[in-house]
Amino acid sequence: MRIFLIIIGSISLALGVTGMFLPLLPTTPFLLLSAAVWLKASPALYNWLLNHKIFGEYIRNFREHRAIPLRVKIISVSLVWLTIGYCILAVVNEWWWAQLLMFLLAVGISWHILSFATLKKKSRD
Repeated sequence: MRIFLIIIGSISLALGVTGMFLPLLPTTPFLLLSAAVWLKASPALYNWLLNHKIFGEYIRNFREHRAIPLRVKIISVSLVWLTIGYCILAVVNEWWWAQLLMFLLAVGISWHILSFATLKKKSRD
């Protein structure tokens, strides 16, 4: 079971990393899944993930604040609309129902991203 959980965590991590570049694939849920299964299967992998320069910040921000940084929100929503907008105009331009579904998908993803609180940076005094 331990090896199975490590494999699941690794696949989830790969999907999370891919989600950093593909707007339809969420990053944070996959990183949280990796953390959850690695917590049970391998404390070393769990600690590595939480202390990772990039991935650890995603997990800590979400666990502690249930918030997404403004920069990440802007990039995510922009990429969603750019990629889905391109698909609507150039890929499925002859099927109005596919265009409508893709538009509704973009609205739903944007709403989901924007529904989380915006993480405020702490001022350094």
